[in-house]
Amino acid sequence: MSAVVVVGSQWGDEGKGKVTDFLARKADLIVRYQGGSNAGHTVVDGDKKFMLHLIPSGILYPDKVCVIGNGVVLDLELLLEEIDRLEKQGVDTSNLRISSRAHILMPYHKRLDELQELGCRQLGTTKRGIGPAYADKIERVGFRMIDALDPDFPNRFQAVVREKNRVLQTVYGDPGYDYEELLNRVQGCMDRLRKYVVDTSILVNNAINEGKRVLLEGAQGTLLDIDHGTYPYVTSSHPTAGGACVGAGVGPTRIARVLGVVKAYTTRVGEGPFPTELTNEVGDYIRARGAEFGTTTGRPRRCGWLDAVILRYATRLNGLTDLAVTKLDVLDDFDRIKICVAYKHKGKIIEEFPESLRVLKDCEPVYVEVEGWKSGLDGCKTYEDLPLKAQRYVEKISELTGVPVSLVAVGPKRQQTVVLKEIF
Repeated sequence: MSAVVVVGSQWGDEGKGKVTDFLARKADLIVRYQGGSNAGHTVVDGDKKFMLHLIPSGILYPDKVCVIGNGVVLDLELLLEEIDRLEKQGVDTSNLRISSRAHILMPYHKRLDELQELGCRQLGTTKRGIGPAYADKIERVGFRMIDALDPDFPNRFQAVVREKNRVLQTVYGDPGYDYEELLNRVQGCMDRLRKYVVDTSILVNNAINEGKRVLLEGAQGTLLDIDHGTYPYVTSSHPTAGGACVGAGVGPTRIARVLGVVKAYTTRVGEGPFPTELTNEVGDYIRARGAEFGTTTGRPRRCGWLDAVILRYATRLNGLTDLAVTKLDVLDDFDRIKICVAYKHKGKIIEEFPESLRVLKDCEPVYVEVEGWKSGLDGCKTYEDLPLKAQRYVEKISELTGVPVSLVAVGPKRQQTVVLKEIF
């Protein structure tokens, strides 16, 4: 077994792109298994910054095979823009592979998402069409990459566009789409993308059979999972370890380790309860110091202290074997740092993450405090280089979750990563 899954342990934006890019140096295949262009992974290599939405973070290594799995919904035009942008930055994308079973996110999905978000369904989505695309997948009226290459695609597509126009026009007063123009857009994209399309499940499983190192990369985070997240303020897929199996087409017995990425504090974007949120100058400072603005939307992220209740929940759901703590350097200047270890609800202490959003909304965080290290971490190359108080903070996270910390990020660059234990 040689597959490692990377998952977000909070509400997303934990730094999975940096961690995946760092681990990819020792991997053979890097597989993105769910989500769509709503994801935003930032990778800093030297003086260059790369913004990735659909393409796996391992693409910066020319000798790695990067796979977009069947669990991803693909905005074809944005994918081509991303490919073109990377090529202009000197990145070779010839080793990209796209699942023939991945569903296509159509322009009408984005229009519907925007109109629904402007209406009564205000969930704080990215308006990238992710929810409507997954809805069509479940309703069995979506189109996979392989379907768009089928000779009968134009006839099927015309029927669906007709139905989408009916909804857009009668419900939202929107003019809808011209079928011929839309068909030409899709087919034009497929003409360029068909060379990447393969049965990626076979590709990934063969790699595991051959003893190659496979890295499965998720988007968003555990608390945004459609089943286990803070519903309805969630994404429309499974950014958990179980979603990696379905979204990449591999069985659960092929997974060797699950690495949970956790930011040294907590952030979330959009609506929904957030027990440790800091709506004061401390939260503002963390946001500014950590550059906490969405890669995809540019929206400011809500910031708060680290929440160990969430981390224990993510540990249980994902079966975490390792943790990667990111953005530890953002906390460099604090005299005291708080960690939420439980919630208080109507006088009762709660140690498990509640399933009711009404309960969660009324929860107060129960904090412990640790001493800050009050020094910069930029030059730290080994764990022993970290100030003793920073080490204690990392060890406290491990103690509260019961999961060993294997990586610590002390800055945004690839080389600003401290390895405690090798993942591969």
